[in-house]
Amino acid sequence: MPQFINAKETLVTDAIDGLLLTSGGALTRLDGYPHIKVVCRTDWDKSKVALISGGGSGHEPAHAGFVGRGMLTAAVCGEVFASPSVDAVLAGILAVTGEAGCLLIVKNYTGDRLNFGLAAERARAFGLKVSMVIVDDDIALPDLPQPRGVAGTLFVHKIVGAMAEGGGDLDAITAAAENAIGAMASIGTSLDTCTVPGSTKEDRIAPGMAELGLGIHGEAGVEQVALKDAKHAMHMVLEKLTPMIGDDPHVALLNNLGSTTPLEMSVLAQELATAESAANIKFIIGPAPMMTSLDMHGFSVSVLPVTPGNQAHLEMPVDLPAWPGMVALGATDPRPLPDGLSPIKPIPSAHPRTHALLDHCCDLLIAAEADLNALDAKSGDGDTGSTLATAGRAMKDALDRLPLADPTQLFRAVGDELSQTMGGSSGVILAIFFGAAGDACASGHPVPQALLAGLKRISEVGGAAKGDRTMIDALEPALTALPQGMGAAAAAARAGADATARMGKAKAGRASYVPEENLIGHNDPGAEAVARLFEGLSET
Repeated sequence: MPQFINAKETLVTDAIDGLLLTSGGALTRLDGYPHIKVVCRTDWDKSKVALISGGGSGHEPAHAGFVGRGMLTAAVCGEVFASPSVDAVLAGILAVTGEAGCLLIVKNYTGDRLNFGLAAERARAFGLKVSMVIVDDDIALPDLPQPRGVAGTLFVHKIVGAMAEGGGDLDAITAAAENAIGAMASIGTSLDTCTVPGSTKEDRIAPGMAELGLGIHGEAGVEQVALKDAKHAMHMVLEKLTPMIGDDPHVALLNNLGSTTPLEMSVLAQELATAESAANIKFIIGPAPMMTSLDMHGFSVSVLPVTPGNQAHLEMPVDLPAWPGMVALGATDPRPLPDGLSPIKPIPSAHPRTHALLDHCCDLLIAAEADLNALDAKSGDGDTGSTLATAGRAMKDALDRLPLADPTQLFRAVGDELSQTMGGSSGVILAIFFGAAGDACASGHPVPQALLAGLKRISEVGGAAKGDRTMIDALEPALTALPQGMGAAAAAARAGADATARMGKAKAGRASYVPEENLIGHNDPGAEAVARLFEGLSET
């Protein structure tokens, strides 16, 4: 899989240097490349307890992204998914630890425990006070004697970071870390494994499946289940966490494991916030990528009780772009639309023939969804079919509310409905089209002429004309031929749509940005939709 890296051997050091160069002078590193990769604060006051975390790279922004005022003092970075060496950890301890001592925050992996533990022993031999806590928040494998440390580690960073910034002593800070570790729980799920640079990707998760409880290094989870939707995915995760939550208020950390899109993460946040099983989750951190697993397409949820003691520490603001902050969960009341924008509700009127006609039009567009999406993928973003099908489904639901017996009001009502339910430029164009057709009907024009008036209006507003490789190439000949019957209109629409496959240059729409070789041989999806619509109507 192609990646934006220079070489596997320099990946981590290149990434650290990029972080340092964009930190505004807040961060520096120890001069020990490539074996010692330690990121430190430049403003550190050794009179305070130092906080050091780290481990294998590939979890960015953890851990170096959380080095800064109010969180970590230093992060010791290993290679991708590999623990840093004892010397690297010791170098970090010696660089930032003063008389107040330091706390090592270690995730529960064998390499990290051993290397951080031995470094702590050597630092103590230098006369330094060093404590170490082991984070083991993963509940995916309940019978595992050594649970893994995952995203719940960030709760520890934030709580003890606030305490250290405020001048807390090492014993109190260590106790707070241990209390948080004992009370937290985490579990994640993913649709795919991660891609380790320089290695063959493991394809153990089949398409349409999700794996529950996999580790942040891509380790296999507890089970694979068929993916239904975001609600089901969140339910699976919360089902494991709910026994840990009880009746006390909790905070949830919603973590992006790498390549889940922000849009998906917001959907998952909505499911988390509204789930009945999460009623006692009163606060949220995220959604955001905080402890990732390279490019893993998944998410994790970590929960922690919110107490008067830790709430202030979790809420304390920090100047770290990677930290999203903690906010209270709560529903908001939508505000009314401004005057003049509230939807105008037409007076319904029945007309069985018109009802059947519009219902059939909607069915034709819905049936063509997949074909039109595939066609649009050649010249656009592959959503023409979905856009039209969505509008068709919404229109079917609205039919009984429309003034079917009054063409003038019907055209306007259809335009209003499309402007509200149809996405992209297509909804606007068709709203203008039907609105202008309604105006023409009100002036006494018959339906075919009214539709041509609507076509003229969208050409004026949108700037497209016949020959520009748009739906107008099929719509104009179809409407012109409509007075001769639906069969003639369908034939004209088909000829116009097929002609777009020979047009190597589009002059309007997204296809105008697409090279000629992508267009030749493929009908414009909008024109194809018009042709299929008229053909379907002519058959009935």
